[in-house]
Amino acid sequence: MRSAETIIGLYDGTVPLAVFLKQHFAIQKKFGSRDRRFISHLCYCYYRMGHASLHLPVSKRIQMALFLCEPSPGVWSDLFETPWLEHWSDALPARIQYLQSVEPSFSIGSVFPWQEALSLTIDANGFACSHFIQPLLFLRIRPGYEKIVPQKLKDAAIAFQSLNEHCIGLANASKIDTLIAIDQEAVVQDYNSQRVGEKLPANVSTVWDCCAASGGKSILAKDILKKIDLTVSDIRLSILQNLKQRFIRAGIQEYQAFVADLASGKSVATAKKYSLIICDVPCSGSGTWSRTPEQLYYFEQERIDHYASLQQKIVRTAQHHLEENGYLLYITCSVFKKENEEQVSFIQQNFPLELLSMELLKGYDRRADSLFTALFKKRAHPAG
Repeated sequence: MRSAETIIGLYDGTVPLAVFLKQHFAIQKKFGSRDRRFISHLCYCYYRMGHASLHLPVSKRIQMALFLCEPSPGVWSDLFETPWLEHWSDALPARIQYLQSVEPSFSIGSVFPWQEALSLTIDANGFACSHFIQPLLFLRIRPGYEKIVPQKLKDAAIAFQSLNEHCIGLANASKIDTLIAIDQEAVVQDYNSQRVGEKLPANVSTVWDCCAASGGKSILAKDILKKIDLTVSDIRLSILQNLKQRFIRAGIQEYQAFVADLASGKSVATAKKYSLIICDVPCSGSGTWSRTPEQLYYFEQERIDHYASLQQKIVRTAQHHLEENGYLLYITCSVFKKENEEQVSFIQQNFPLELLSMELLKGYDRRADSLFTALFKKRAHPAG
């Protein structure tokens, strides 16, 4: 507990918590693997409290977070007085109710305090509660490996759940790196990121993943759409170099790539027109904060406007490269309406794009991320 308090006092949110912990333990070599695991868990629990009861001491917030995050006290029972242990239920709502009775400053609504900014279809309390539950590790099984990957997991006695023929959910700490050929046999990809494949229009031949990042959506498009002329771009060369290595593992050899800052307003290094543009824009990432709760803790609401402006600039540049009757698939991993539904309205009002569908893919009720998707079609110019 004291070590976790020390780390929390040093950490300022400027780098991912996982990176900071790795750096800290590299210097503090006195901790064994069990100690590192326990200390890391306490730190993550602390940040899962979000903005609730911020006035309380760090040790108290860690204790409260442990009570909410753990279905049973387990190894942590010595940190709690008898009444807490007697009221420990495997049902999170019951634990929340007890905590509110002994610590009136705590409310589930204060964990995620921007409820008025949420997309309208979000259950605010359900979403806030999800931050106390570690999401699953999801694999998307690639074509041809539908039987091989599950069998490998069974042979290694690794528990998993099959959500469909291509999607498997595992405990987050599952050791699979030496068991499964990642990117060749299966891709590490969240459940709702996989569901983006449902939104891909058929009969497209040229695809531009304009904010490609690590290339997960591109590999998904290749697997579903098969023979496509693929182009990828991102803002930094280093991102594309990492993507190249991933594509090599995935067996994707024929594609074009270029660096582009689509928000700058400058022309991009392609004169091509595309029948599908995948526009997975930079965003707050608020739909993924149960994986990275430190971002929940350090987030400032004015950042929503920053991302909304950035998203509009990117779409403005990208849509110029759509073929007539081509499709633009807009994606965020945000739960904020300014990045989602309000952007759909902006796109409809400012560009010749017709909305075909939009959906917020909720993950908070299935230990997954939440994503927003909107599919547009470019209107044809009137004849004559």
